[in-house]
Amino acid sequence: MNENLFRTQFDQLETTEKQALMESLAARYDMTFLGLHTFDRWGQNCTTGIFEKDGREFVFVPGDTVTLGWERFAVGLSQDSREELDYLFQEWEMEQDPEEMIRESMAPVRQAAIGPMLVGRELEELCWEPVTMDDPRLSAHPDWLKQFREFAWSDLDSLTIHQSARIERTEKGFHICLYNRTDYDELLAGLEKKQGLSLPTADEWAYLCGGGCRTLFPWGDGMDYSMRLHWFEDTEEDEDRPYDMEEPNFFGVSIAYDPYMREVVKAEQFTTCGGDGGRSICGGLGIFLGFLPCSPHCKPEVQEDKELNGDYDFYRPIIRVEMT
Repeated sequence: MNENLFRTQFDQLETTEKQALMESLAARYDMTFLGLHTFDRWGQNCTTGIFEKDGREFVFVPGDTVTLGWERFAVGLSQDSREELDYLFQEWEMEQDPEEMIRESMAPVRQAAIGPMLVGRELEELCWEPVTMDDPRLSAHPDWLKQFREFAWSDLDSLTIHQSARIERTEKGFHICLYNRTDYDELLAGLEKKQGLSLPTADEWAYLCGGGCRTLFPWGDGMDYSMRLHWFEDTEEDEDRPYDMEEPNFFGVSIAYDPYMREVVKAEQFTTCGGDGGRSICGGLGIFLGFLPCSPHCKPEVQEDKELNGDYDFYRPIIRVEMT
């Protein structure tokens, strides 16, 4: 086993040693090595390799043995978060302690040995297939084309015909997609058999998201209300600011930044992490509880059926590095 593929040893390597290790991985997995980059956020950092393959960017994430799951605050709720929860609990006339309620949503504390991975840096869409306007599947639906023409003359940025078709306005013209129903088994088979890729398990996902942090979120136990957040932004003030949680984390991965986006993970049956499809926000639970599903420690959610929902479900391809 190559110990240099694990976090403690990997972090101690000289730049030239890391460069050589990354170049060997690029050759082994038929990737283009784009160079080393240092990612530093929320008290954790990693200088690692970025790769490209088939139009995707991957980053090398070293393995580690970490504690995952949550049972109590490591530091304690911030005052702003405590005030938000106190207000909600008073509104609901709830007598339960906030820490107890949060614990019910968290996965149990456990030790996990995580192997090294090459990880897709961005979430990818499911079910939606890019097509051109002359695709015969479009012309078979004159009603869709009529709606597209009306959209073209409107001020809208996009139009979605539910689980059927979508058109978006871009700088280069229009981007059109058709919806293809897909289930969990088809996704896994397509990745593993056709592309040699996989999905992270729930434990691997928690490591990619939190890096083994013991606080509720990677930055601490409370919500950071200075961040620009999806669904809660002040449009005029924040228009040119990036969404803080969407920026690459300490591994160079964009992960768990929008509760409406559920990330599909590898499990015995269709399971997601990192979001609840927006149920909490839509239910008026506010910022803290609305973003609680984005915690690295939140319980994975086992879905009732196998069919993926292209509006809420997304995936991240990974390659588990063989330790030879």
